[in-house]
Amino acid sequence: MRASQQQNIKRQHAPDGTPFKPRKTQPVRSKKGRIKREMFAKLRTAKYMKTQASPNEAVIEFAGNVQRMARVHHYGLRDRPSHKGKEVQYEARPLLGINEQEIKIIEDLITLALI
Repeated sequence: MRASQQQNIKRQHAPDGTPFKPRKTQPVRSKKGRIKREMFAKLRTAKYMKTQASPNEAVIEFAGNVQRMARVHHYGLRDRPSHKGKEVQYEARPLLGINEQEIKIIEDLITLALI
């Protein structure tokens, strides 16, 4: 499951397959061209995306200080990019979730465990 979440973030797609909304364009005075860095490159690493499992549940979550930033982007909340910066409204870019194919895989695994 974590691997599929990492692939979605790498492809810049939400769990349902829709692409993330692009970043806002920067003012003309700043660097020319598009922003070349992909969003959330570090979030998909094992350092920040943690998994936990118990007999009753499995969890994929973001660890440490990146939880707040991931929450803001996931739900499209308002936040300050820097301590003294002005508040910005972020586009919703769902980072974690499951799609129909993953639901089918989970159902099959549960069925096999019950047999």
